Amino acid sequence: MTKAADDEHVARQRYDPAADHAFPDGRVNEMLERIESDPEITTYLEAQNVNAVDRKGYNDHGTKHVEIVRDRALRLYDLLKAGAVEFNGARQQGLEEADEPVILALAATLHDIGHVVHRDHHSYYSIPLAADVLDRLLPEFYDVAEQVRVKAEVLHAILCHHTEEEPLTREAGVIRIADGLDMERGRSRVPYEKGGRGINTVSSQAIESVILHPDEELPVQVEIRMNNAAGVYQVDSLLKAKVEGSMLEDLVRIVAINTKENGEGSLVERIEL
Repeated sequence: MTKAADDEHVARQRYDPAADHAFPDGRVNEMLERIESDPEITTYLEAQNVNAVDRKGYNDHGTKHVEIVRDRALRLYDLLKAGAVEFNGARQQGLEEADEPVILALAATLHDIGHVVHRDHHSYYSIPLAADVLDRLLPEFYDVAEQVRVKAEVLHAILCHHTEEEPLTREAGVIRIADGLDMERGRSRVPYEKGGRGINTVSSQAIESVILHPDEELPVQVEIRMNNAAGVYQVDSLLKAKVEGSMLEDLVRIVAINTKENGEGSLVERIEL
């Protein structure tokens, strides 16, 4: 991918508060501004990498990972809303449509803070830590009843992002999928051997780009471009598993495109999962 194409790809996948969206964005834009200036949240995002990276040998689960997950969660949500998909989390709590992206932004930001306790079972440790942050943050935006309901939906989405727990809302499904979309070169969600040639190593280096865009038949297509067919291992073992049971499996198509050079030029293989 050329630098110009790479820059365009990054811009298309990054959430832009000033852009037009298929949902009311004023409330989430205000929340995002507050989140990004919060010193406790900023410190959590830095500290949660210590257990994951320094002690367990996983790749980044800190600030960069959270930015990617949050951007892709909001991008995925935008495409689904443009496709007239209805969400049930906020609605069933008696909240407004404008609260749906707020729930997504908060859950994406706080989903991994349990890593400060331990990498293993971190989703469960994230719950009390995120609850404390939400108890401090939400009163700036909501009355007491709304605080409880937004908090409930955020915690549900956090719990379901990386466990066997079943997502009961499409908001939670978005977070579950978005977490798996951070899989471009070197950013595998599973540990890989530095300098090694195991399947985790090869496959984690094979993913060139992940692009979300409308599908011809479904609201969302996740297009994954690879330079090696081994990248299918990442897609099949991680992302496909996250889409299944997300309440969004019938709305999202995963397409892996393998582009590689052979003796006669470029060979393109398209694999739909």
